[in-house]
Formats: sequence, C-alpha cells, structure tokens
Amino acid sequence: MEPIYRYFVQPQINTETKTIFGYELLMKQLTPDGWRLPASFTAIDPQIVADLLVATTKVLSPKVRYCSVNVNREQLMTTSIVAAITKSQEQIYPTRLVVELTEDDSPRKYAIAELMPQLKKFRDQGMELSLDDVGTGDNYFTEIAELLPLASEVKFALQNFNQDFRDPEIQQKIHFWRAITEEYGLRLVLEGIEDHDDSVLSKQLGIKLKQGYYFSKPRLLKLPNDTFD
Repeated sequence: MEPIYRYFVQPQINTETKTIFGYELLMKQLTPDGWRLPASFTAIDPQIVADLLVATTKVLSPKVRYCSVNVNREQLMTTSIVAAITKSQEQIYPTRLVVELTEDDSPRKYAIAELMPQLKKFRDQGMELSLDDVGTGDNYFTEIAELLPLASEVKFALQNFNQDFRDPEIQQKIHFWRAITEEYGLRLVLEGIEDHDDSVLSKQLGIKLKQGYYFSKPRLLKLPNDTFD
C-alpha cells in the first residue's frame, strides 16, 4: 500500500488586529498510530510532494494574505517541486505563497549561492521567502545574512530551545531578531506560543505575529474524496 501524506494547516495570528493573516502547511504521514511527521522529507518521492502541494493549494480558499509551505534545500533544487510551487502560487493568487526555507537534512549541502537564482525567480513570480528557525542550526545570522535582502519574513521558534521563554537569554535572542527584521523591513513570526502567559510576554516584547498551540493545533486539510480522519 502506498503511503498516504496530507498537509495539516496551522493559522498564524496577528494579535494586534486579532485576525488570521496566514496558514502554514505541515506535511504528515498516515501511520497505524495515526498522523505522524515523516521520518525524512527528502526521502519522499518529489512527485508525490509536488502533486500534494498543488492539490492542497487548490482546496485552500484565498481568505488570508499568506500561505506558507516548508521547503528544504534539496526540494528547492528539485524541478518537479519547483514547478508545483509555481503552479500553487498561480492557483491561490491574490494570496501569496511563502516559501519557508528549512534546514532539514538532505543528501548534500547546498551553498547559498546555489539557492539564490531559484529564490530570485520565486520572488519575481510574486512569492515570498521566509527563513525558518532563525538562531538555531545553520540559521544563525552570519549564515543567512546573504538571504535577508531576498526575504520577507523570519520565524523564531521557541520550541527549538531548552530554556523557558522567560529566560533572559531567550528574550535577548528575540530582541536581536526583532532588531534585524526592523532593519531589513521583514515580518517576525514567533512560533511556539503555548499558553496565555506566552502570548502576554510576547506582546511585552513587541511581537504581534504569532503561531502555536495556544491559538490552534495544526488540523488536517482534507482533499476531495478523502474518507479518513
């Protein structure tokens, strides 16, 4: 039996206007234990990813300004996925597709110089670039500085750190990235808002764009003729 993959959607909230400004698409696989994250996104047949992305964005109604999809560097260099991303943007216009560049493991490492031509093409086609998980992994400032002029958004994920949100070190990191986004004119999305206290503290830090279980868990976006839950 062929594995079944679907996208789950999680809203991104503007707490200043109390509105949903976008949705992030999160791919999961149906297993005997329920829906789980795939063991390796790169191991999934690129055509399956491409077809699912096109089908999913076709279902999404353009009620929000942004629709974000996670793309790792290997996928960014895969022709079928690039074509699907382009087609998806055409389908959801005037909603903008945001390509969230992730740091998932891939068979080879791609230098930023190799990624730039494709990212520029996406921008020219009306899409936006989001730099995911800044401040961790390969996404420290020095590693992504070249990409910032192309980006529209950066995402800081609280769940990537062992420290509590109230830890001064975490708050200092958020202050740093908030200053970077102001300098480059980017959106800053804070991920991992788990409860009311998190939301209040993030407001005190000047953050208005948020994502996390406090607002909504990712929910399955069914495709036509889907019968499973």
